[in-house]
Amino acid sequence: MRSGRHGLPRSDRIAAALTPPAYATMDHQPHSPGQEPGAPRLSVALIVRNEAHNIGDCLASVGWADELVVVDQASTDGTGDIARKLGARLINAPDWHGFGRQKQIAVDACTGDWILSLDADERVTPELATEIRAAIGTATHAAYRMPRRSSFCGRFIDHSGWSPDHVLRLFRRGKARFSEDRVHERLLASGPIGQLASPLLHYSFRTPEDVLDKVNRYSSESARMLHESGRSPGLASAVAHGIAAFVRTYFLKRGFLDGRRGFMLAVSNAEGSYYRYVKAMLLAEARGRPPESR
Repeated sequence: MRSGRHGLPRSDRIAAALTPPAYATMDHQPHSPGQEPGAPRLSVALIVRNEAHNIGDCLASVGWADELVVVDQASTDGTGDIARKLGARLINAPDWHGFGRQKQIAVDACTGDWILSLDADERVTPELATEIRAAIGTATHAAYRMPRRSSFCGRFIDHSGWSPDHVLRLFRRGKARFSEDRVHERLLASGPIGQLASPLLHYSFRTPEDVLDKVNRYSSESARMLHESGRSPGLASAVAHGIAAFVRTYFLKRGFLDGRRGFMLAVSNAEGSYYRYVKAMLLAEARGRPPESR
């Protein structure tokens, strides 16, 4: 692990910057791949906006990496200051290009041999860190998927379409790119893809306020994508998609086995789908497009 401009290894700077509970999990982290001579270097790439409540713990979970790259979209809550304090290289990108293009900006800024793409509400466990170090050391694949466990309002979800959930996040630099989708972006890899066993932890919705905020933001982005594809959905389509999302999440994906959280998640999925099509309908109306018959 390299020392930063302050003369201390990044892990020591993280220890000094974070409160004891947040840093406690790092005591059992493996050493950085960069500590071994000739070992491949790992960069971690994130995009953020007003993630002061998340960025510290996220960066702490990967403090053993060789490089932390954070692309900040005009945060106003001190996110950038926290990232800098924890040793990250901060890139200010005030213009929003959608999730896919924004994440690619972070990837293009990385200098490591391997790149791990994370969201600020995700955490790398010590077990996953060990697997990542082993994977990039052997380099038998161009990219790796990993299982992800996501929580909803304080509980991890075991069904509802959220589990099993395998995400492609680790890749050799130059072997993968993000799609340009504004939302629900995909990482497109060229070459063989391996599978890690330890889960990535995802604290996606901590409170009902988080749920409503993300439903609003994601439905707006996906409505814009729908509109730009030439679609002009009607109100009946919005209602039908909302009902279908609830049925799929709660019944077909066995959300009822997740108890009350499963029902809450099914409702939020239904709302997101409904508002996606309603917003696309209103965009089409504003531009004089007639609604689709289907």
